[in-house]
Amino acid sequence: MAGSEDGRSTSLSGGRSIGKAQEQLFDPSRSASAKYAALVVGRRGLGALLKYELIVTFAQSWPGALGLALRKALYPLLLGSCGRNVVFGQHVVLRHPHKIHIGNNVVVDDNCLLDAKGDTNAGIRIGDGVFVGRNTILSCKNGDIELGDGANIGFNCEVFSASRVTIGRRVLLAAYTYVIGGDHDFSDPSKPVLEQARTSAGVAIGDGVWVGAGAKILDGVTVGDGAVIGAAAVVRESVPAAAIAVGIPARVVGSR
Repeated sequence: MAGSEDGRSTSLSGGRSIGKAQEQLFDPSRSASAKYAALVVGRRGLGALLKYELIVTFAQSWPGALGLALRKALYPLLLGSCGRNVVFGQHVVLRHPHKIHIGNNVVVDDNCLLDAKGDTNAGIRIGDGVFVGRNTILSCKNGDIELGDGANIGFNCEVFSASRVTIGRRVLLAAYTYVIGGDHDFSDPSKPVLEQARTSAGVAIGDGVWVGAGAKILDGVTVGDGAVIGAAAVVRESVPAAAIAVGIPARVVGSR
């Protein structure tokens, strides 16, 4: 079973871990600026904090053409790398932005969250020609997320990674799709699931896949090139290339 994207303590198969967000946020041994830098900015030092704050304060919320122009000019100064003709909508939130890499001709629509948080991860890499629909969340918990060239991520999607999630070239994720690259151990009935380890095998979605609205792709799944996943399907097992899978749990009912 796959866990939710909840900021809780993590113990991954690869040996990486990240603490509870609550513990980090309310750690009495650290200053407010240090906690904020660890959770949001991702780099220590007053210079990095001021740079982040000034750019976000000045550019994040401006509406209309002026806002688009400001974010196009200023957001790349925070990112690990950013190509040409990248459009950032209003209220786009960047966390650990130095670990976010964006190619050319990309759209990140309004109210998206790109969260590359982690101590040892590489972060988020978005290829050329990608569209990320409004209200979508790309969330790392010390994991990595890669979107291939030409991928189209619909409105209100979430891609969560506690190890590695890859979405191939020209993939279409319809609205409200949830790709869950993490899980919770629940083997000890004497402990709440919250207090047990988190595991992650990752998710791989091949080139040219279509995932229907509201589908859930669970941890450990591989979806082969050109496959089609039906709307609202819950995919617990890997799907072969060019297969059509529907239902809860998803099962293969045909091929293209």
